Amino acid sequence: MTRGLWGQIEWPTIALLAVCYALWFAFALAGENLNPLLWIGAVAVLSALYWSLVHEIVHGHPTKNRLFNLALTYVPIGWVYALGRFRDGHLEHHATGALTDPFDDPESWYLALRDWKDLSDPTRVLLTVNNTLAGRLVIGPAITIWRMIAGDVALMLRPGTARREVAIAWALHVPGVVLLALALSRWSSVPVWQFAVAAYCGVSILLIRTFLEHQAAEDKGERTVIIEDNGPLAFLFLFNNLHVVHHTRPGLAWYRIPGFYRRHRASFIRRNNGYVYRSYAEIFRRYFFRAKEPVAHPFVV
Repeated sequence: MTRGLWGQIEWPTIALLAVCYALWFAFALAGENLNPLLWIGAVAVLSALYWSLVHEIVHGHPTKNRLFNLALTYVPIGWVYALGRFRDGHLEHHATGALTDPFDDPESWYLALRDWKDLSDPTRVLLTVNNTLAGRLVIGPAITIWRMIAGDVALMLRPGTARREVAIAWALHVPGVVLLALALSRWSSVPVWQFAVAAYCGVSILLIRTFLEHQAAEDKGERTVIIEDNGPLAFLFLFNNLHVVHHTRPGLAWYRIPGFYRRHRASFIRRNNGYVYRSYAEIFRRYFFRAKEPVAHPFVV
């Protein structure tokens, strides 16, 4: 029975979590003599990896014990999101039958046409720029964090169970942030601004993955992308570039996704009607300075 329990633990995920935390704290506690740009780049990558691992935790990895899984990522080296809110929003995203719908999908970047028309011209320009990959990298994190804060404040001001759940999530997150900040203030000589910039850039890297994960399409099967990349970004995103696989099999561990995709590649491409890119390099070439699509959802008025 003990062997069976140990056999259910996804050790590659445990190992990657340990490496991520060990490297992050090595840079945090002993990185003061590194070039600031190199330090920020390295810590931003580790921050993005941390959020990819949080995504695994949200989907029930690496053990069968939900509280233990959450405890593995409790130390908030990504800083900005409360784990409970990340979890609830992402699971709602998976549960909706209306991916990309601006009202039903909490991870949608679209707006309803009527809301788009009500915006001021400067805001429309800002959101159009945000629909280019360059814009998503530069201003996307600020928009993401603002939407999260504004949305959670609005929920906490409303009556009902949602207010309590949001408050609990932040009540668990904030002490972790405070304790980590206090520890770093005592034992780290790295300037605070470097931690802030690295956290922002970590979210920026993560937004490369989410940039075109979903598109508005009348057929539900055509809404989720495949990016057939197997380079550093694919690993950093724990192979969620093969995103249609993740939505089809959300309980599949990250290191099993590439093999599963290879075995069923033709079926997945038929499923999403060829919504496929060969690499992240192709996406950078095509959409770095050009919006992939309009902000207004084509089917939601």
